[in-house]
Amino acid sequence: MSTAPIAPAAPRSAMWPLYAAGFTTAFGAHGIAANLGGFSEDAVTSLLVLGGLLALYDGAEVLLKPVFGSLADRIGGKPVLLGGLIAFAAASTLYAIADSPGWLWAARLGQGAAASAFSPSASALVARLNPAAKRGRAFGSYGFYKSIGYTLGPLLGGVLVWAGGLRLLFTVMALCAAAVAVWAALAVPVVPPLPRKRQTVADLARRLADRSFLAPTAALAAATAALSVGVGFLPVSGAAAGLGTVATGAAVSVLAATAAVVQPTAGRALDAGRLTTRTGLLTGLAGVLLAAALIGTGTGLITPLGFAALAASTPEERMGQTMGSAELGRELGDAGGPLLVAGVATFATLTTGYAALAALLAAGPLLALALRPRATERAAE
Repeated sequence: MSTAPIAPAAPRSAMWPLYAAGFTTAFGAHGIAANLGGFSEDAVTSLLVLGGLLALYDGAEVLLKPVFGSLADRIGGKPVLLGGLIAFAAASTLYAIADSPGWLWAARLGQGAAASAFSPSASALVARLNPAAKRGRAFGSYGFYKSIGYTLGPLLGGVLVWAGGLRLLFTVMALCAAAVAVWAALAVPVVPPLPRKRQTVADLARRLADRSFLAPTAALAAATAALSVGVGFLPVSGAAAGLGTVATGAAVSVLAATAAVVQPTAGRALDAGRLTTRTGLLTGLAGVLLAAALIGTGTGLITPLGFAALAASTPEERMGQTMGSAELGRELGDAGGPLLVAGVATFATLTTGYAALAALLAAGPLLALALRPRATERAAE
C-alpha cells in the first residue's frame, strides 16, 4: 500500500459537483433506457434491438472506463471529469439536432464514451478528497445522488418524451451536462496526480485478480445487471399491460428510489463499524433476487460498500485505475443483463428472460456460501 500523502477532506461545496456528475450519468443512462421500449417504435423494432441499444451505452463504458481511469491517475481527475462532461453534452446535442434512428445509435455510443471519462474520475475524486475514515459516508452520498438520477430518469424522462419526444429528452441532458461542467470547473479543486511506482502488466493483473478487488466488483456487477434489466425491460412489460410511459416510469423509479434511501445509511454503518463489507455484499446480493423495492435495497447496500472496500485496498496513486476497472465490472453487468434477458426472450418469453437472470444472480451468493467453510478450514490448518 502506498504511503503517499492523502489530500485533506475537501469542503462540502467541492463535493456537490461530483454528486451532480453522478446524477448526470445515471439520468442519462436510465432516462433514455426506460423510455426506449415503450415509446420509440421507430427506433426499436424488436426486443433484440432494444437489448442492443441498452447495451451500447454500457459497452462503450466497458472498453473505455479503465483507460480513462488510468488517464485520471496520470494527469489528474479534474481535467478528465470536465472533458467527459463536455463530450456528453456534445453527444446529446447530436441526436437533439439530427433526430433519426441511425443518429440515436451514434449518440448513445458517444454518451457512453463520455460517461467512461467523467464517471470513474468523479468516483476517484470522491475517494481522493475524503480521508479513509469518511469514505463510506462519502460514497453513500455519491450513490444517493446517483440514485436520484436513476429515480428521476425513468419518470422525468417519460414526461419529457411524452411532451416533446426523445429530442427534448436529449436536449435536457445536453443542458444538464454543460451546467455541471461549468459548476465543476469553478468548485472542484485540482487534485494533482501522485508519484507512482512503475507497474507492469503482470502487476496490474495480480492486483485485479486479488479477492479484495474481485469480490466487491462481482457484487457491483450483479446488482447493476438486475437494476439495468428492471429499468430497461419492466417498461416493456408495463406497455404490454396497457400502461403509459409516465406510469411505467414511475414504477421503475421505485427501484432507484429505494437504492437512494439505502445507500447513505449503508455507508454510515460501514464507517461506524456496524456493518462489514462481506455481510453487506452478501445481503445485498440476496436482495437483488426479489422484486422492485428489494432490488433497490440490494443495490443500495452493495454500491457504497463495494466502492469503499475498493478504495480501502487501493494505493492512492492508483485510485483512478481501480475505479475505472471496477466500473468496468459494473458495466459488464449493465450491458450483459439486458443482452441476456433479450436473448432468452427472443427464443422464449420475457418472463423466462427474467428467470434466467435471477438464476444467474443466485449463483453468486450460493457459491460464496459454499466456499466459506472451506476457507475457514484452510485458515485453521
